[in-house]
Amino acid sequence: MHLIVGLGNPGDKYRNNRHNIGFLAVDAIARRHAFPAFREKFQGLISEGNIDGEKVLLLKPQTYMNSSGDSVQKVATFYKLGPADISVLYDEIDLAPGKTRVKIGGGNGGHNGLRSIDPQIGLGYRRVRLGVGHPGHKDLVMPHVLGDFSKAEQQAWLIPLLDAVADNAIMIVKGDDNGLMNKLAIAVQGDGAERIQRPETADPTRKKAPAQSHIRAARPTEPQAKVPATGPMADMLKKLFKKD
Repeated sequence: MHLIVGLGNPGDKYRNNRHNIGFLAVDAIARRHAFPAFREKFQGLISEGNIDGEKVLLLKPQTYMNSSGDSVQKVATFYKLGPADISVLYDEIDLAPGKTRVKIGGGNGGHNGLRSIDPQIGLGYRRVRLGVGHPGHKDLVMPHVLGDFSKAEQQAWLIPLLDAVADNAIMIVKGDDNGLMNKLAIAVQGDGAERIQRPETADPTRKKAPAQSHIRAARPTEPQAKVPATGPMADMLKKLFKKD
């Protein structure tokens, strides 16, 4: 049995916050794989089902982010699950919007949900980091993560990302981390999400094309043929341009 935990804050107020992308991802998995309705247990909302023949528990702790570990620890103890049987999906401000990184173990990176989980179950669980972008200054981090996803973000990368997480949830269960990251990267089409956060950066190795102007550059002038002073052509030109 594998436990997939999505982190977030409970209540309608936080439902579409960037901080709740873990909840949104778990909800997407539940819908895609026809899990039964979530029920209240272990200080969280839990649902048990299966993905491609594998038994899976989905958990959304309802203890608020800073105490997520209380709920996770209760589920792990009841079902006798070790860190290797647990994957946690959460928001990561140090990744561009839509970017994903998966790893086992490591530090909490300042994320309060992980800070609560680590001492209660150990460090050896899988961390699925879902990028929501950085606001640019540490003083803006809190309003950023507690702000709602914009419609532009939803269409550009959030919906495709959540769909891809649901489609490829078996890779979380089986620990195919590289395969999962590849699938999710394809789903958000690489740089499509980054354009929401910042303009494209030019490739420093690419030679710059000459600057273009709306005025076409003058072409080199060719030597003009001399008009004869006498002869039939000279007589014709004199007639054409003769003043009245």
